Amino acid sequence: MHIVVTGGNGFIARTLRLRLRELGHDHVTSLTRESDAAAWRDALRSADAVVHLAGVNRPPDPSAFGPGNAGLTREVCDALTAAGRRAILVLSSSTQAALDNPYGLSKRAAEEAVEAYAARTGARTCILRLPNVFGKWARPNYNSAVATFCHNLTRGLPITVHDPAAPLRLVYVDDVVETILGTLAPGGAGGRVAVAPEYLTTVGEVADTLRAFVASRTSLDMPGVGTGLVRALYATYVSYLPTEAFAYPLVRHADARGAFSEVLRTRDSGQFSFFTAHPGVTRGEHYHHTKTEKFLVVQGRARFGFRHIDTGERHALDVEGAVPTVVETVPGWVHDITNIGDTEMIVLLWANERFDPERPDTIRTKVAP
Repeated sequence: MHIVVTGGNGFIARTLRLRLRELGHDHVTSLTRESDAAAWRDALRSADAVVHLAGVNRPPDPSAFGPGNAGLTREVCDALTAAGRRAILVLSSSTQAALDNPYGLSKRAAEEAVEAYAARTGARTCILRLPNVFGKWARPNYNSAVATFCHNLTRGLPITVHDPAAPLRLVYVDDVVETILGTLAPGGAGGRVAVAPEYLTTVGEVADTLRAFVASRTSLDMPGVGTGLVRALYATYVSYLPTEAFAYPLVRHADARGAFSEVLRTRDSGQFSFFTAHPGVTRGEHYHHTKTEKFLVVQGRARFGFRHIDTGERHALDVEGAVPTVVETVPGWVHDITNIGDTEMIVLLWANERFDPERPDTIRTKVAP
């Protein structure tokens, strides 16, 4: 299948071309502003599918909207018609096509050109009326507030929010690309196709979320970044980090026993840390009423000791980093961990709740009183 992507160096196109390559499509032609008329003609003449992403959205002169959007789309449709191939045609349009401004009118005219192409050739066409698209590789200081915010915040630059309550409709670039791929598949959807999910938020909420990502490197308080809009915003934010900001230091607390560092704290899934212990050193020596922990020795040899605080029952087990084993602490059992090896021991630790100095739920006592 010969797939032609217009606007091939653009934001959406870069992710689309990458996904096509990942899926094994080895006959993909990228057309850009630098492609000459012959390249456009030859590519469209042999196309089985065209994803038309090229267009104009912020020209110095509004008169450029017509030729750059409607005019170029008509040229693409005419070239496909002349080739007689009934190629699939996917158009990247805009929600502004419903508005009577110069940009919206040009996008609506482009949609009409695609609909006319479908009517006269019987080819399957798809029109995506996109709201604001965000994600990696969007151009900052252009037409994406999210891209501008991410670019500035990852470089310690200020951001400007004129109206925090201003509504914002967002779709994530990966979801846009997956929707496009679905339209190219056999039996794919035609007509107007919506990208899902669409996120309804405000400029202020997005800015606050991104600021929380910045703060998390020092506070270690990590928002819930595993699903939905916050997941996509976090991936976008991180994609704008300059290489010198790929890493950041943690606070290291050291004493005669070894060292301890917190890694991150979550809002509702506890916190992560690690500690070290020198040979012969014992750490822990406390119990909890409700808090639970998971220990993973990644280097060295450890002996875990346990004592039931009420019955006095004892238990011990040895683990080593070469055999990954999670050891879980149990409420009501005193526990400690001793380095029984001859090298430094390194242990990862997860606690099911954030440490609260006002209610630490940590009662000091020894396994062997």
